[in-house]
Amino acid sequence: MRLAYDFHMHSCLSPCGSDDMTPYNLVNMAKICGLKIIALTDHNSTGNCRAAIQAGKDAGVAVIPGMELNTAEEIHVICLFPDIDAADAFGAKIKENMPPIKNKPDIFGLQLYMDARDKILGAEENLLVMASFITIDEAPGLVRSFGGFCYPAHVDRQSFSITASFGIFPPELGFTCAEITPAGDETSAKQKYPELEKLRIIRSSDSHYLESMGEALDLIDLADCTAQSAVSYFQSLKAAAD
Repeated sequence: MRLAYDFHMHSCLSPCGSDDMTPYNLVNMAKICGLKIIALTDHNSTGNCRAAIQAGKDAGVAVIPGMELNTAEEIHVICLFPDIDAADAFGAKIKENMPPIKNKPDIFGLQLYMDARDKILGAEENLLVMASFITIDEAPGLVRSFGGFCYPAHVDRQSFSITASFGIFPPELGFTCAEITPAGDETSAKQKYPELEKLRIIRSSDSHYLESMGEALDLIDLADCTAQSAVSYFQSLKAAAD
């Protein structure tokens, strides 16, 4: 099944995300953009994934519960899970491994929890964009222990990426997939970081605003349009590499 996807977007729970990026709005904008399967990947939290999954069911868009983990090295990593229970269990683990620094909404923005119909359920007090205590070499095994799969985000970007931190794409970490930005040049990225030649490249929007959704429209072949199928697909890449 060939599906239009976007596996990196933020809701209003991310302090840098627009307040208009509610679970209901982002799912329905995804539908308007022609996306069939998306992942909600807020910074260091899965708190709005359950609402997005429900909104997605109503809209006919599959939602993968996920997270953009900020590692101890300030490297952003996309983490995807087969179901909401696994995602929320991982989210609880990350919450235990975050510095207790309070958010300042007037500086960083609101961090809103919402239900599937955009009712505000509360606000996260601790700042979610901080680096966690999880290192980049710990992240893949930790995500796997919760049934998920992870890969480095926006490797063609000069901030908060594995390439920006190390100057190379380190093969010893065992990643079989990497993400580039909508405007990224895959050929140039592979020339600069030859290790990417061996990886499955995912192009996603990193949307923080409704108007940027759909910029990274790309296709992926999955067995069916579900979170489980997407995670199984990525896990098969790892199995083939091993």
